Amino acid sequence: MLLPPLTTGRLIKRYKRFLADVLLESGETITAHCANPGAMLGLATPGARVFLRRSNSPSRKLAYSWVLVEADFGWKGVQLVGIDTSAPNMLAEEAIRAGMIPELAGYPTLRREVKYGANSRIDFLLEGEGRAPCYVEVKNVHLMRAPGLAEFPDSVTARGAKHLGELAAMVAAGCRAVMLYVVQMEAERLSLAADIDPAYARAFITARRAGVEALAVTCAISEREIRIDRAIPVVEPGGGLTPAPAEATSVP
Repeated sequence: MLLPPLTTGRLIKRYKRFLADVLLESGETITAHCANPGAMLGLATPGARVFLRRSNSPSRKLAYSWVLVEADFGWKGVQLVGIDTSAPNMLAEEAIRAGMIPELAGYPTLRREVKYGANSRIDFLLEGEGRAPCYVEVKNVHLMRAPGLAEFPDSVTARGAKHLGELAAMVAAGCRAVMLYVVQMEAERLSLAADIDPAYARAFITARRAGVEALAVTCAISEREIRIDRAIPVVEPGGGLTPAPAEATSVP
């Protein structure tokens, strides 16, 4: 996913979840849209260097959108982290269509936002003749509290727990169901932040036992591009390991 030229600045504060005041390098202070409803632990530190996308649309109330932030997790130094929660679906679709996630390859039809379950919509429904339909739910990940360990979620998500239950129901109905965690940063493995949302962690374990698959992929990020990079293993709370999928091939 190519990025437009980005504007840089320093974060003054993030507030009301979706707003962030930023001091641009030009010296101007602006308010940017923050497309992220989560806690953004470790990513909203005042003074952090941030990267913004500017829109020239006259209909927008806020011209700038916050896209990237520099963060130092005490592991491999400072890295760029994607904070826009709308990006993972675009990244996942790009990678699936290109056949870069082996477990999700080989389906000629990809449909988005298909209704299923109890008044829900699945991110992607993959279909192919002679194959069970594959329901794919995508989640954004950008929490790291221990070196190399990405975690989800960074705040309580009742909606996420509901999705896990609905995916398990699809498996019971004879379909495939996959949780795809898109980690918008470098990481070595992914686990569940059970201390932040124990209900989600329990729902995850229950769904896995019911046959819901769990995949996690990291992203390679620069000021010009974000792309899915490689697969990492998913570690269940308590130490259980979901083997890493076959290595994801970088999207050109």
